Amino acid sequence: MRTFVLLVITVLGASLGSTASAVAVKPETAVNYRQGIYHAILWNFAPMAQMVQGRQPWNQATFAQGAARIAFYSQQLLEGFPPGSLTARSEAKPAIWQHWTEFSTKMRNFENASATLAMVAKGGDEAASKVAFGKTAQTCKSCHDAFRKE
Repeated sequence: MRTFVLLVITVLGASLGSTASAVAVKPETAVNYRQGIYHAILWNFAPMAQMVQGRQPWNQATFAQGAARIAFYSQQLLEGFPPGSLTARSEAKPAIWQHWTEFSTKMRNFENASATLAMVAKGGDEAASKVAFGKTAQTCKSCHDAFRKE
């Protein structure tokens, strides 16, 4: 049992490195990381979009939970794009690394919009939640338009 605990501690300690250590990962690992986060965001975003569009009944608690998760995930995306992490399986365009300042600004805009969405949704105002959702969706679109392959 003691050996198992030491193994778990060692693995966790190794995985808790700084963002700088993310640069040393294999490109495919970075792609898997960021795609996993994007899938988690979509998992939460899609039902919220259905509520905003009136395709699902409005549920403020579910909406707020999704918004909080998206805000959390959005903070983890940028580190998933270390230099050299463009692979054939990636949907990222090379322009990300050629225009890093623009890309990182758009990613920060998504983080900020997601944080605002979570705060507004937590407040319980359906109309304000829908507006904040639209603004967050727009930040997604602006990044996809410039930096994602179709």
